[in-house]
Amino acid sequence: MTDHVLVEADGGSRGNPGPAGYGAVVKDAATDEVLAERKAFIGIATNNVAEYGGLIAGLTAAAELGASTVDVRMDSKLVVEQMSGRWKVKHPSMQPLNAEAKELAARFSRVRYEWIPRAENSHADGLANEAMDAGAAKKPEPAKKTVKQDRVSPVGWTGATGTPTKLLLVRHGQTAMSVDKRYSGRGDVPLTEHGKQQAAAAAKRLGAMEGLVVDGEVAPIIASPLIRTQQTAQAIADALGGRVETHPGLIETDFGDWEGLTFKEAMDRDPEFQTSWLSDTSIAAPGGESFDGVHRRVRKARDELIARYGGRTLVLVSHVTPIKSLLRMGLDAGPSLLFRLHLDLASLSIVEFYPDGNASVRLVNDISHLS
Repeated sequence: MTDHVLVEADGGSRGNPGPAGYGAVVKDAATDEVLAERKAFIGIATNNVAEYGGLIAGLTAAAELGASTVDVRMDSKLVVEQMSGRWKVKHPSMQPLNAEAKELAARFSRVRYEWIPRAENSHADGLANEAMDAGAAKKPEPAKKTVKQDRVSPVGWTGATGTPTKLLLVRHGQTAMSVDKRYSGRGDVPLTEHGKQQAAAAAKRLGAMEGLVVDGEVAPIIASPLIRTQQTAQAIADALGGRVETHPGLIETDFGDWEGLTFKEAMDRDPEFQTSWLSDTSIAAPGGESFDGVHRRVRKARDELIARYGGRTLVLVSHVTPIKSLLRMGLDAGPSLLFRLHLDLASLSIVEFYPDGNASVRLVNDISHLS
């Protein structure tokens, strides 16, 4: 284990926004020995997004090495000043990345940030360029027929540019836990018969939508790993002729000791704690997960999916809190949205995320297919 390390990080975009990648190197502070290297192509993004990607990768590697103190050196004045707290993070696309980097930095006893000239950051810069070269060398996908509605941004009033990644957000169908209005987080309960009917109705709705099957290729269908979302997603996959992938980042909140309890039962058990929990999203349920933690997890999942499928339409089958978190990102809203937005079982919502950091919420809690 090395207590004190240097992290040199960089990122770049060939187009800004354009094909982007990052690089990071971790060195022993005493000997300058290279302990770890990280690089990745992240798809279409801006320079600033890529630079934050390099920082996050470097801090993650330093944590894996067991470091306790870190000196970060970057040629990005923006990232250094924002992470040092001297500049505000104003752009919505930077705020979640800044929060993720600060969460990682909090794991160390000390992190110090230093701006260096680009010439002194050649190792990380080289890794970032290798990542972009590798991304550019990938065989391009054949051109796809597209539906104008799916590809054209409302640039007239939002100013958004680029091809958005459209997320069709489907909440799972009814379970016995939802019938009784019990805390249902990580408990793996199946759909009821009515829930299966709801899933079939949602599947029929999506099966009739344009743009989900193009030239025989079905849009990616990605679900939380729990059975209730898997069953709902499989109904959609059967309707479209696709297959279901899973992503752990889309799983519901871990309600810990409250799992399976009604609201009243939890309030009777922990009255003061639950009252605090309802007013502060940083507080976790006993033995569980905070809503802030869920938001960070879902943001990371979103970024991973956009890096993999950027510019496409995706069907995400998930739960109340992750879907609300994605809509919150799209609206650039605060945590109070979690308590003020209602989402029905088997509902459909739609949000688009653009490569320049803009977003557009197109639909919220549509259940017309259930009537």
